Amino acid sequence: MATRLPEVDAVLLGVGLVGTLLGRELTRAGLKVVGLERGEPRFTVPDFQGPQMHDELRYAVRKALMQDNTKETYTFRNNIKQTALPIRRWASFLPGSGLGGAAVHWNGQTYRFQDSDFRMRSRTIERYGKNFLPDDVTIQDWGVTAAELEPHFDRFEYLLGTSGKAGNVKGQKVAGGNPFEDPRSRDYPTPPMKEPYGSALFRKAAASLGYHPYPQPSSNLSQPYTNPEGLTLNTCMFCGYCERFGCEHFAKSSPQTILLPVLLKDKNFTLKTQAQVLRINLDSAKKQATGVIYVDASGREFEQPAKLVIVGTFATNNVRMLLLSGIGTPYDPQSGRGTVGRNYAYQTTSAVQVFFDQKININPFMRSGANGTVISNFVSDNFDHGPLGFVGGAYIGEIMSHGRPIEFHPTPKGTPAWGAQWKQAVVKHYNHTSSLNVHGSSVATRHNYLDLDPTYKDAWGQPLLRMTFDFPENDLKMSAYVTGKALEIGKAMGGQLVEGDPRKGPYTITQYQTTHNTGGTVMGTDPSTSVVNRYLQSWDVPNVFVIGASNFPQNASYNPTDTLGALAFWAADAIVTKFLKSPGPLVHV
Repeated sequence: MATRLPEVDAVLLGVGLVGTLLGRELTRAGLKVVGLERGEPRFTVPDFQGPQMHDELRYAVRKALMQDNTKETYTFRNNIKQTALPIRRWASFLPGSGLGGAAVHWNGQTYRFQDSDFRMRSRTIERYGKNFLPDDVTIQDWGVTAAELEPHFDRFEYLLGTSGKAGNVKGQKVAGGNPFEDPRSRDYPTPPMKEPYGSALFRKAAASLGYHPYPQPSSNLSQPYTNPEGLTLNTCMFCGYCERFGCEHFAKSSPQTILLPVLLKDKNFTLKTQAQVLRINLDSAKKQATGVIYVDASGREFEQPAKLVIVGTFATNNVRMLLLSGIGTPYDPQSGRGTVGRNYAYQTTSAVQVFFDQKININPFMRSGANGTVISNFVSDNFDHGPLGFVGGAYIGEIMSHGRPIEFHPTPKGTPAWGAQWKQAVVKHYNHTSSLNVHGSSVATRHNYLDLDPTYKDAWGQPLLRMTFDFPENDLKMSAYVTGKALEIGKAMGGQLVEGDPRKGPYTITQYQTTHNTGGTVMGTDPSTSVVNRYLQSWDVPNVFVIGASNFPQNASYNPTDTLGALAFWAADAIVTKFLKSPGPLVHV
């Protein structure tokens, strides 16, 4: 029997980036809020301090900051004909856990999605005709525009202190920035990061080919900055320990540096860590959430009543929570009906290695998670897809986030995988190799989806989430085309040897690609094809808001965090200015 606790105004499921943002907005509006975080409490001091935070084996290889997959994992298969099996080691993607969530161990790459991303289906039909898309591609419009999200992008970037160079301020193009971006109201709060030598070589080569290079927007800061909450961040030290690590220098924007210290002092906010939420409770009509059931670290079960439930866990876990709670209709790939689990998408990445002679020193150990130079000429619909037979695209950038000794050892094709010759090759190429990243979009298809596994369960006896995914043919075509362009740039950089291959199928969970899992609780204007409305409110249970990358109807070329943050502020504004004044559906169909 669960112990019933006093009712609160709102309960947050997960206290990562989304939970922290919503917690601050709701307590500011006067609500009593409880934040339930399944992982441990952790803070820059003492948890992220050196030298222990530079333990590459513990954090990068053994994934110490990630979800404990001995207790709660996913099962995976490429298609419905296969039997899904549990993922026992995180490799392809790294779901975060603990206070601050995945925003603790992210790289800090902070791009805005374009308006053509938010209108992907209608834009494709307008430009290329209704027959351009294959029948199994289920991309759709988001129900929101870049112009509507711009104030929320701006607010999120100024909260983070993002370092970058604007390319379009109020419709006026600005030299040196991204010329393809939609109009922004003002420049970034801090100037771009220092450009590494390899990125300078990339910039010159890309410009010589007629492309438009610009500094990667970064939330590893280029200079000290005090954000609107009064919290001060420091200058990045280029230590190379960003992705998979917490930042010891207070230089990377994470909940611990941008918001949590303020939220935790608020008398209206209560944080509970090591609280595993089992399900959202519904009333007898299943039209209203009444709270949640969770289990603490001692195995005790509690009921936390609440008038408002915010689901802000990792994208795939958002989907699982709705399925476990009976909110919405599970997606059926055979009939195409149902919405929860529909339109799961990922990211389609590849890389090009540029091997220089001994005179060129790249110094990969002096890097951060997000400093480099990129081009967006092949992002989204910035180029003509008509003759190419695919939609979507990728940015290309000289983005080397680290040169850590265990993980970074570039060698040319044909080098033995171990032994004396391998060691000699690593010594020869370590400081003289530049990596180009091709970071591509992922379209949604009818047969890529998420549901509950019928066989495997977690430590609390609940079904695991089952992933069914393989790379769509559309995305493999896109990767081949843009990787070819990256190879051309690599050759123009002057390397002795340039190597790279496009992404090829089948998708595997054994190789790291990105932690950009999207879809499954997608937003939209039609309840038959979306789980939440344009304000991220559940169509079925209006006092439940689901916020995260699970809202993306498909994935774009850019990294998702900036768009995720803008959507969180967009939803928070709708809750405070609309829902609290008149609880109920914010969109009527």
